[in-house]
Amino acid sequence: MKTLKSILGWVIPILVGLLVALLVRQYLFTLARVDGPSMEPNLINNERIMVWRQSQLKHGSVVVFNAAGIDPQAAKNDGFMQKLTGSSGTDYVKRIIALPGDTVAFKNGAIYVNNKKIDQSYINKEQQTSGSEYSMQPGNWNLTSLSNTWPKNKGAVKVPAGQYFVMGDHRSVSNDSRYWGFVPKDHIVGVVKTFPWSTTEQKRANVNDRDY
Repeated sequence: MKTLKSILGWVIPILVGLLVALLVRQYLFTLARVDGPSMEPNLINNERIMVWRQSQLKHGSVVVFNAAGIDPQAAKNDGFMQKLTGSSGTDYVKRIIALPGDTVAFKNGAIYVNNKKIDQSYINKEQQTSGSEYSMQPGNWNLTSLSNTWPKNKGAVKVPAGQYFVMGDHRSVSNDSRYWGFVPKDHIVGVVKTFPWSTTEQKRANVNDRDY
């Protein structure tokens, strides 16, 4: 009996700890690792990040989502994507540019949401202009012109209810909504936050505190 009590005395705390860890991971936050260049300069390859599951989705939020069934190339890690540690390569990290009901367009080197030029000070001028072009159709674009090449939502005018338009910060290499369309809310894992000791103060602010 004493042996059983002794065993239970250390087994039960371990089980409780594992249960708490699983609940935290499932409902509060999880840890991830950036893989690839598509969010440079603000998130770099192999950088560790936190993904908060209950955070509000806003303009400028950096999010992790499961691209399976959204990007036809999601199962092929082609170097553009970024994934969670231990994932199958279908978890991407991008920035929310437009919310449900928004219009989006790229005109004269700037991104417009609902016909208003947005603040993109989190990336440099070159990335804002030439990097934001749609390489399959260089020049200005809007949702309708982009969606002609998408597998779904062809002819879209606005972002549909419950979906989001996302782009990587390193626009010239990012595989994002310009190429395959919107991200449904139920595919979004959570909002990215960086650690206080990682990179520079400005880069952390560009990820943690954006809301234009």
